[in-house]
Amino acid sequence: MVHKEIGMQARIWEETVMIPTYEVGEENANPMFFENRVYQGSSGKVYPYPIIETVKDTKKDTPYEAVFLENQYLKVMVLPQLGGRIHRILDKTRSEDVVYHNEVIKPALVGLLGPWISGGIEFNWPQHHRPTTFMPVEYRIEQSTRSVSILLSDTDRMYGTKAIATITLYQDKAYVEIHGQLYNPTPFTQTFLWWANPAIAVNDHTQSIFPPDVHAVMDHGKRDGSSFPIATGVYYKHDYSEGVDISRYKNIPVPTSYMAYHSDYDFVGSYDHQKHIGMLHVADHHISPGKKQWTWGCGEFGKAWDRNLTDDNGPYIELMTGVFTDNQPDFTFLQSGEEKTFTQYFLPYKKAPRVCNATKELVLSVSEEKETKNYEISLYASCDVGEVKLIVERKSNESSTTLCSHGLHLAPSECFSCMVEAKIEEQEESTQKQNRVYTVSVLSSSDETLLSYTILNTEERTPIPE
Repeated sequence: MVHKEIGMQARIWEETVMIPTYEVGEENANPMFFENRVYQGSSGKVYPYPIIETVKDTKKDTPYEAVFLENQYLKVMVLPQLGGRIHRILDKTRSEDVVYHNEVIKPALVGLLGPWISGGIEFNWPQHHRPTTFMPVEYRIEQSTRSVSILLSDTDRMYGTKAIATITLYQDKAYVEIHGQLYNPTPFTQTFLWWANPAIAVNDHTQSIFPPDVHAVMDHGKRDGSSFPIATGVYYKHDYSEGVDISRYKNIPVPTSYMAYHSDYDFVGSYDHQKHIGMLHVADHHISPGKKQWTWGCGEFGKAWDRNLTDDNGPYIELMTGVFTDNQPDFTFLQSGEEKTFTQYFLPYKKAPRVCNATKELVLSVSEEKETKNYEISLYASCDVGEVKLIVERKSNESSTTLCSHGLHLAPSECFSCMVEAKIEEQEESTQKQNRVYTVSVLSSSDETLLSYTILNTEERTPIPE
């Protein structure tokens, strides 16, 4: 169902909001003495930034100057006072939060300078976690007839590099665009990393959706690894030797990071199999190869950290997305006078449980029914791409058979689904069964391929345990 404000113009405005906030201690007057500290596998020095070493149990309603961006599909809340983070994205078509919405500001001593909060989307730069994640940044509002934007600007005091993140919401598109500009105005070569850090609310039905070519994941610094999605050994000192699906939050009892070893796809995301909704990040994988999940774990330690970071909003995971690197804490060089740019997209989607390929406009899902071995094909649209054709073909040796073909014109936030029979015929030779593949294609009205995916022979695959 599309929200009833059909044709609503995108709009942007500033508004003071009251958020219950836990207080923090005083700033340390001698940050220079942290010069040799190690933090997140890299330098922990902070000078000339101040550092805060205590948080308090006292809470009070605190005013924040928020910036809201809204169209008929999404409502986005940005807090420039807290590092310019996206605090909330509401999917108006389902009245559901796209990212984890923490209803309190409850800092813990996790950040480079001390206080750090969970929820929303944090933009980590020039290292992790962002030095100014709990500090104000400069901003400017822009609007046109088709879009609204907030530009968030931050100059790093330690190294002198500058970042501008432009968050844009278009009038007729159900996605959020992040355009990053990183610039080095100093006479020296500098280093940086950029990882957007969306938090996702999780439960026993939540699954992290990595691309279908991700068969291995790595720890920080690639010091350890695991098969994926089925872990079969010891990872983070936990024994998964029975074969455990670590793409599911409920199966990871201990604090765990993993990053995709390699992928030629442009997406990573999450899906709630009970609510039938998810969040997807889309970016050019040549520029944004980083695909990471972090969790405190579903065990008692993780529950303790849930209590540290929120009052009532429960557990979350982080689905970090990095540019110019595929691992943390890998850094990238910025030469003197050099600028690097990139674009990332975040979008809600629904009724597409097994994403196999995606662009910022279309999400393609192929899921197999366990009993019948038939396929459910789903196609979700985040904007109007015009008339498209969804075609499923079965190919075996030299022959090709079209199993279904549908002409579609999806409105933004709409999803189409169909079932495709994929039963093995008894009279087929074994070599034919082995060589058979199924190809799903989405074509434009001019027969340009917008998305495609090739399904492996079902007879050759091992079922993934729950």
